[in-house]
Amino acid sequence: MVEKEAPAAGKGPFVLAVLIIVLGVAWLLSARGVGLGVNWIWTLGLGTVGVLTFVLSGGLDKFSVVFGPFFIACSVLSILRQSGKLALDTELPVLVILIGVLLLVAQMRFVPPPKWFAPLGPPSR
Repeated sequence: MVEKEAPAAGKGPFVLAVLIIVLGVAWLLSARGVGLGVNWIWTLGLGTVGVLTFVLSGGLDKFSVVFGPFFIACSVLSILRQSGKLALDTELPVLVILIGVLLLVAQMRFVPPPKWFAPLGPPSR
């Protein structure tokens, strides 16, 4: 007899827990004066969205390979800009170049489509 696996718990509780932890870390960093002038809630929020893109997408696919690294890079570049190590007129072109490169990578055959993607059938007449 084949036993059925128990249904996997939704990712909602996991995502909520991670978001609460990130909020607490951001609050603590701000309260302790770490990286004065850095909006930690915004910056860690961007990084968290990038990481959660991989988690919620179930790994590497055409969606997560674009959005995950892009949001992580946004987070890193935001820290550099807010700490005065990178100018806005450098940050924005770097992000435009990065999104172009990531969109190009997503077109590669070895990057699978997302599990939730279902191609449309032929149009009906």
